[in-house]
Amino acid sequence: MSPPVFLAEPGRLASDRVVLDGPEGRHAATVRRLRAGERVDLTDGAGLLAECVVAVVAGRDVLELDVLTRRRSPAPDPRIVVVQALPKGDRGELAVELMTEVGVDEIVPWQAARCVTQWRADRRDKALGRWRGTAREAAKQARRSWLPEITEPATTFEVAVRIAAATSAVILHEGAREPLSGLVPPGKGDIVVVVGPEGGVTEEELERFAAAGATPALLGPTVLRTSTAGLAAAAVLLAATGRW
Repeated sequence: MSPPVFLAEPGRLASDRVVLDGPEGRHAATVRRLRAGERVDLTDGAGLLAECVVAVVAGRDVLELDVLTRRRSPAPDPRIVVVQALPKGDRGELAVELMTEVGVDEIVPWQAARCVTQWRADRRDKALGRWRGTAREAAKQARRSWLPEITEPATTFEVAVRIAAATSAVILHEGAREPLSGLVPPGKGDIVVVVGPEGGVTEEELERFAAAGATPALLGPTVLRTSTAGLAAAAVLLAATGRW
């Protein structure tokens, strides 16, 4: 069984003995009930992973860990960036969890025209915090040494700018003629995938994104929910790029 993974501040991983405290230390000591001699992995979320062993349980929320070895993983390339239209209810967190586990590198919340959910000013920070917290926990579960970035919410204009700057971009659309599996992805840079809301992408949005350089692509013979389409698209692209 693989050892559990916890997040640590980057500066701490340079020491041969690391103190794990705060929420991560509490989870390790109180929830997981880790004891001296057990293996633990720590990551800074930016490619560095330290293989450790518990040396001392110093309290209910503090562990002291001895570093056995360190290894650094290169940044993923090409990067998979999913522009995710805001789903209803808790399906946004589900989408983030699944995409994080599969290996998406960046998730951009998008307030599409047909989104039922609206991140108004009074709830925006809380909703974004839930997405980021979900990504952090899913990354640890998936044993990722690079955490995905959850950006600030983007407007349609901002998504178009992001598409124009990408190496490659696709819009998932049931009316597309070309299958996503038939597209040849680039070997480097950002691959942007646009996932529309439950009500679909509007013609105006399609035209704006196409003008910015995005290609409509058919994901498959069935219509997936907005909360699972990003996962499926990422899996196709990760296999096609050789990252899988």
